[in-house]
Parts: sequence; structure tokens; C-alpha cells
Amino acid sequence: MAASSGPAGVGGAGPSGFAFDSGLEIKTRSVEQTLLPLVSQITTLINHKDNTKKSDKTLQAIQRVGQAVNLAVGRFVKVGEAIANENWDLKEEINIACIEAKQAGETIAALTDISSLNHPESDGQIMIFTDKTGVIKAARLLLSSVTKVLLLADRVVIKQIITSRNKVLATMERLEKVNSFQEFVQIFSQFGNEMVEFAHLTGDRQNDLKDEKKKARMAAARAVLEKCTMMLLTASKTCLRHPNCESAHKNKEGVFNRMKVALDKVIEIVTDCKPGGETDISSVSIFTGIKEFKMNIEALRENLYFQSKESLFATLEVILERTEDFTDSAYTSHEHRERILELSTQARLELQQLLSVWIHSQSKKTKSIAEELELAVLKISHSLNELKKELHRTATQLAADLLKYHADHVVLKALKLTGVEGNLEGLAEYACKLSEQKEQLVEVCRLLRHISGTEPLEITCIHAEETFQVTGQQIISAAETLTLHPSSKIAKENLDVFCEAWESQIGDMSTLLREINDVFEGRRGEKYGYLSLPKPMNNANLKSLKPDKPDSEEQAKIAKLGLKLGLLTSDANCEIKKWGDQENEIVRNGQTMSSMAYSVYLFTRGEGPLKTSQDLIHQLEVFAEEGLKLASSVQVFSKQLKDDDKLMLLLEINKLIPLCHQLQTVTKTPLQNQVFLKVDKCITKTRSMMAILVQLLSLCYKLLKKLQMENNSWVSVTNKDSMDGKT
Repeated sequence: MAASSGPAGVGGAGPSGFAFDSGLEIKTRSVEQTLLPLVSQITTLINHKDNTKKSDKTLQAIQRVGQAVNLAVGRFVKVGEAIANENWDLKEEINIACIEAKQAGETIAALTDISSLNHPESDGQIMIFTDKTGVIKAARLLLSSVTKVLLLADRVVIKQIITSRNKVLATMERLEKVNSFQEFVQIFSQFGNEMVEFAHLTGDRQNDLKDEKKKARMAAARAVLEKCTMMLLTASKTCLRHPNCESAHKNKEGVFNRMKVALDKVIEIVTDCKPGGETDISSVSIFTGIKEFKMNIEALRENLYFQSKESLFATLEVILERTEDFTDSAYTSHEHRERILELSTQARLELQQLLSVWIHSQSKKTKSIAEELELAVLKISHSLNELKKELHRTATQLAADLLKYHADHVVLKALKLTGVEGNLEGLAEYACKLSEQKEQLVEVCRLLRHISGTEPLEITCIHAEETFQVTGQQIISAAETLTLHPSSKIAKENLDVFCEAWESQIGDMSTLLREINDVFEGRRGEKYGYLSLPKPMNNANLKSLKPDKPDSEEQAKIAKLGLKLGLLTSDANCEIKKWGDQENEIVRNGQTMSSMAYSVYLFTRGEGPLKTSQDLIHQLEVFAEEGLKLASSVQVFSKQLKDDDKLMLLLEINKLIPLCHQLQTVTKTPLQNQVFLKVDKCITKTRSMMAILVQLLSLCYKLLKKLQMENNSWVSVTNKDSMDGKT
């Protein structure tokens, strides 16, 4: 559903729960895709001269299309009515549109039914569509009513997301105020379920967005929520364990604040409502400015009065002023700085020359003047291209050097060590070093943003900048808490979580740098999944996933991944054998996942039931669903446990669920001509999920045994007390 209503169309908050889920959105869209081509076929078939005679074969074809349209309309109307029944505020509007669609479908079927026609035969041919206008009117009514239903259903989806966000916010407020460990465990379990629901709804919405810029913004907001969920757990536990520690509270507040901002951003995107004063990011990108400026000067070839002299001067000055972000940066080398300044001066001179020729050409329109104007346009275009190249070289070289320098994460390791040692002097030293590293990364993200080349990449640069800025401060507060409480396991675990988030963002920045280079060099034909969110898998995407022959290096990499996956499958099977009850839901989910992972392992060896990459993708879509089922089964089991044990399980579950969603995203992301890359990502995610499965099976088994021993002990004590009473 491409349509998106604004806040006025969203309506009230609605009921707390919806029977209508994101699947209805997919069903509606699939029926729409079936319906519209059929209507198009009718239009084509009847778009002939009124007196054209048609053969029996043609008439039968027309009748089949009319019947197919009517059947598709029937399916569409059922979905619409289901939506209406769950949304009383929109029920009347949806039902009216459904009735119109149904009437239009029946009209088309009746008008294309050859059995109802009274036709005299002549020369083996018959006349049809004496009321061709009626068919056209019915087709138009059908399109109109279908559009109405889709728009109304879109409002329902938006309302769902808003309601889900409100539920998450309400639970977050309870989590912020909680004081007891037991109460926290109960509320966090509810919070986890609500976040999963919100992730599903926003993921479906993200897939459906047509605007790449909105997709990238949604991707950034959802990435924040996904990572912050784990941070919220450990930060809150640390606060509860050390209630008088100021740094622990500061750390926790940072997580809550960031999640609230991300939740608000999601609502801004789905309601298409910009907050007051929001800056359009395209206005601050040098590459975007150069692109627009070149279009303006090239337009002078066709229209000499298209721009004013002052306007062109002002536009160039704004662009060159932004290059000061490069020349003023302490990290830009002397050679790069001098070259940027030189090219900026050259661009100004070339513009003056262009304007001189331009003014001259307005009074004298000769062939030689036109050639001079063309030459002047080419010269300034060349100067600006050279400036772009220099800015790109400067930013990407800085980023590559910085990522290489910080690849071993020495500062993070030192902070962890000073924390467990309780070394306050060491903490101060390495906190200062991390702050310096953070400032470097933030600066480089700003420069990359200027040369990113596309709006989705610009948004990703902004997201990276914000993440380094916030996470850097949170690592320092988490390290301070550990240093003040060096024996605290939860404080150490909390610091580890924030450090992992930092390392993950460093990895994402490497991907971002590679994608910026690909765009600049024209190598990228398809949008990357990290930046523009995945589109649903369709037949066209499936056709691209044919049996392919990777090169020797790719084969070696896949084989290595497969070997690790095979070992993890063996580990999982060993854990499963420990369980006495093979009918246990956790065991059954684990067996299913292990069996599927083994098929993937065989695929990497060129063996087994999976023959093509398409087979693999289908298998892993199901594998991701099984992972979510396992998480649900473990959550049910956790309700029997004590608080500490329950939290251990929740921690593992919160690692598994995001991986399941990530695998689903990768399987649905089209990567034309990059099948190996998709297979590589899928198997990597599968391996990570299997590693967590092994841990979960082992942990659940130990906790189950512990629970059984406690229950047996309680029964034994109860029996003893009973005997003593009788004696």
C-alpha cells in the first residue's frame, strides 16, 4: 500500500488489541496485484472499434478474464470486510467501498458472459460489447473502490503501529519507575513481547514504503530500538543492583531517552508528519548541492534566462562554504586541504568566465558565442567533478585509516580491565582516549555524509554519527559504574553490552564506507539492505536466484561457513540427547532447527535436498520462523523460574529474536546479480542462530534439572513434615 495518510487521517487510538494483523496488509496487497492486471487485460481486450467482430476463442478469453476479475474482487472484499469488522470507526466507509467493488466485479462478469448474449452467428463470428461503455464504467468503479479500501486499510495499519508504540511507551514508563527485581522481571517480559509486536508491524511497514529516504530513516530508528532493548535490560539490572550509583542511573536514562526518540521517529515516518523546524538533509550535502548546481548551469544551453547571475553565484558560494568542513578539520592532511582550496578558487574563476560568456550570448546569438558558452559550461562542470573527487578521496581515506587504527578496540579492552581492577586513574585516562576516538569518528561521519551520493546513505551517516556520540558517553558511564563496583557481574555484563554496540557500529561503518565507494564509482545497481529497507520477495526476485557457479574464493568461504555450521549442528544434537522428554516443545523446536541447519551444511558441500540458492532461501525463511517459535517456547518455560534464572534466559532470548528478524530481512532483500552475497549473509546469520540455540538448549536443560530438584526437595520436606505430624 503506497498510500499514507497524515495525522488527520489516523483517527483515535483505537482498542488495545487488534485481530487484524500485518498479514492482512500483505493479503490486501497480493489481491490488489492480482486484480489490477486483470482489469488492464479487460481494457485491452475491449479497446477495439465498436463493430469489430470477435471469434469464439476471443470471446471465451474475454469471459475467462471477466470471471477471474470477479473472483479476485470476491477475495479482496473478504479481506476488506475482515478489516472493517475489527475497526468500527472505519467500518462504514470500508463496507461501502467493498460493496462498490463487489458490484463492479459482478457487472464486469455479467457483461463479459457470452452465455447471456443473444447473438446471431454470421461467418463463424459474433458481436459482443454492445454496451462497451458499461464495462469501462465498471472497470473504473472497481479501480476507484479498490483504491478506497487500500487507503482505509492503510489508515488501520498506521493506527496499529501508533497503538503498539503507545503500549511500548507505557510499559517503558513502568520499567523506569520499578524498584524491585521481581517486578522488573515481570514487566520486562511484557515489554519484550510488545517490542516483538512493534518490530513486526514496523518491519512490514518498512518493506512497503516506496520512498527510499523514508526506508532509510525507518531502518535507522528500528536499528536503535533493536540494540537498545538489550542495553535497557542490563542498564536497568545494574541500577537495581546498585541503586545509589549516579553513573548507573545516568547510563540507564541515556538508553530510555534514545529509545523514546526512536519511537517518535517511527511515528513521524508512518504518519508522514515532520516536526517543526526539521531540516531537509539534502540542503547540507555538498554532493547534492553540486548536482543541483550543474543541472542549473546546463539548463542555460536551452534557456539563457533560466537563472539570474546572482543566484548562480550564491549557490556556488554555499557549496564552497560547506567545503570548510573539510579544510577546517584537524584530521585533513595539508595536501588534501591545499588541493580543495585550489579547486574551490578554480570553480569561482570558471563561473565568472561562464557568466561573462552568458551575458554576451544574451545580446549576440551567433554560432561562435554558443560554442563559447558550451565550452564554459564544460569547464566549470569539470572543475566541480575534480572537487568532488578530491572531497571523496579526503573523506574515504580518513575513514579507512581511522577504522584500521581502531580495529583492535584497544581502548575498549583497557576500559574493561580498569573497571574490574577498580582503577579510577586508569578509567580517567582511557575515558579521555575514548572521547577523542568518538570525536574523530563523529567528524568523519560528517565528512562522509557530504560525499555519500544518495539520500539513504546520507541518513545512514547521520545515524552512525548519532550512535557514536551517544554510545561513547554510555560506555564511559558503564565503565565508571564497574570501576566503582569492580566485583559486580551485572556491571561488567552491562559494560560488555555497550562495548559490543560500539564494535557493531564500527563494523557497520566499514560497510557504509564500501557502499559509498560503490556509489561513487558507479558499481552499485541495487540498493543495499542496510540502507534502504528490504522489499518483499516476489517472482522477479526468485527468478534471479538460479543455480550459480561461485568462483574458487567464494566456494572456499561458503565451505568454511558450512563446516562451522555442521559442527554447531552436532553440538545441538548432543544437547538434545541429554533431554529425557523428547516431546518437550523446546526440544522439538531445537530438533527442527538443527535438521534445517544440517540441510544448509549439506548445501555448502553440494549435497542434500537443497539444490539451488532459491531452495536455500525458502528453507531459511522457515528456519527463521522456527527460531521465533523456539523463543516463544523458552519464554513460556521461563515463567516457571526464579528471577535470576529467568533473567538469564531472557538475555539469551533477546539475542535470538533480533537474529531471526535479521535473517527474515536478508531472505526477503533482492540482490540482483549478487546471489553469493545473499547466500553468504544468510548462512552467517544461520550460524549465529545455531550458536545461540546450543547455548539455549544447554541452559534450559540445566535450569529444568534445577527446577525438578527444587520441586523434589519441596515434596520430600512436605512428606517428612506430614510423617512427623502423624508421629
